[in-house]
Amino acid sequence: MRTRFKHAALFSVKLLLSIAVLVYIARGLDLRQLRDHLVSVDPVLFVVALALIFFQTFLLNGRWELIMRALGVSLDWLAGWRILMISLWFNQVLPSSVGGDAVRMWLLRQRDVQWPEAVKGVAADRFTALIGLIVLMVAGLPFLLSRVSNQAAILAIGGLTVAGVAGTVVLLTLDRLPKRFIALPAIASFVRFGTLVRFLLLQSDHRALLFGSALLIHLVTAAACYALARGIGAQLSVLDAGILIPPVVLLTAVPISISGWGVREGAMVACLGLAGVPSEEALSISLLLGAISVIIGLAGGAIWLASRERGSYAADKAAKAAEDAPSYGLGNEASSHP
Repeated sequence: MRTRFKHAALFSVKLLLSIAVLVYIARGLDLRQLRDHLVSVDPVLFVVALALIFFQTFLLNGRWELIMRALGVSLDWLAGWRILMISLWFNQVLPSSVGGDAVRMWLLRQRDVQWPEAVKGVAADRFTALIGLIVLMVAGLPFLLSRVSNQAAILAIGGLTVAGVAGTVVLLTLDRLPKRFIALPAIASFVRFGTLVRFLLLQSDHRALLFGSALLIHLVTAAACYALARGIGAQLSVLDAGILIPPVVLLTAVPISISGWGVREGAMVACLGLAGVPSEEALSISLLLGAISVIIGLAGGAIWLASRERGSYAADKAAKAAEDAPSYGLGNEASSHP
C-alpha cells in the first residue's frame, strides 16, 4: 500500500510539473498562431518524421541486442523489439520508477533471463545512449560557438557538455581509485557498472557498431525534428538541428516530468530560439514530436494487449525490480563484465 501511494504521489507531482511548465511556456505565446502551426503541418513531412521515429525503434533494439549479447544473453531480434515497444507504451503512462525500463527488466525475466543480466543490460543501454548524446554535444560545440552569440546559452550548453564528459570519465575510471575507496558498498555498484560500460565500448567485439548506433539514434531524432520544422515552415537548418536537438534530448531525459512533457517543450523553445526559430514554431515542433511518441507508444500498447505476459504482470514487482537495480545488477552478486 505504501509503495502504491508513493508511486501515485510521484506521478501526481510529475504530472503537475508537466502541466505547469506547459502553461508557463504557452502563456506568453500567440496561441492562435500555435494552433495554426499544429493543424497546418505538412502531412507528408509529419509521416516522414513518424517513419523516422518508428525506424529508430529498430536501431534502439539493435543497440540493446548488442549489449545483451555482450552480457552472454541471446535475445531474439523480434522478441527484443516487442519488449522495447511495450516499454515505450509504459513510458507514456507510468512514472519513471515503474516505467518502461522496469517493464523491460520484468519481461526479460519472463524469458528466463536472470535479474543481474536484465538490469545490467537495460542500465548499460541507457548509459550508452547518454554517452552518444554527450559525444554529439562535444562535436557540436565548435559550430555552436560560431553560430550563436548568446553567451549565457553557450555557457549553459557548454557547462552541460563539460559536466557530462566529466561524469562519464569519472564513472568509467572509478576502478582506478584506491581499493579501500572503491570497496565501499555505496561506490562498489558504480565501479562495477562503469567497468561494464567501458568493456562494452572499448573491448567488446561489436564496440564500433554499438558506438555508431548510439550516435545514429540521436541523429534520427534530429532528422525527425528537422522534418517537422520544415512541415510547419520553420527556418531550421540541418546543421542547427544536429547541434541543438541533442541538448533537448538530454534535458528531456531528466526524470522530473511525465514522459518528458513540459521539459521537452521548454528545452525546445530555448534551444531552437538560439537558431532564430520563433517560440510558437519551436513549441509546435516539440508538441508534434510528443504526438509521434504517443503514436509509437500506442503501437506498443497494442502489442502489450496481445501479449501472453499481460495476465501475469504485476506493477509492484516491476517497480521493486527498478528500485533494487543496484543490488541485482551492479552489486556484489554481479560480475563486472562477461
